Amino acid sequence: MNCEQLLRILVSFGIRRSDAEVYFFLATKGSKKAKQISIDLDLYIQQVYRSLKKLQKIGLVKKSSGRPKLFSAIAVEDSLNSYRETKLEEAEFLKDNKEKLLSNW
Repeated sequence: MNCEQLLRILVSFGIRRSDAEVYFFLATKGSKKAKQISIDLDLYIQQVYRSLKKLQKIGLVKKSSGRPKLFSAIAVEDSLNSYRETKLEEAEFLKDNKEKLLSNW
């Protein structure tokens, strides 16, 4: 799978292109500090932190516990499985709470 294919797949899952680019960068370059990601991808640091936060939330990126904070990508296969599980949990929540949500509407 090449870079563009992976980016298209991630975008099709609802991930912003810039977030997908951050993920792909970490997946190919290894653990990096946010500042280095910002420099190498020519993105504003605030945008990098937003992307990293979103990617962490959906289980595609993890952050080291030490200093300096390093961010690393979860393996592509594990990432796709994690993202799939997150979406399945969201769908299950909607299914289980559909009536309650509609009654509040």
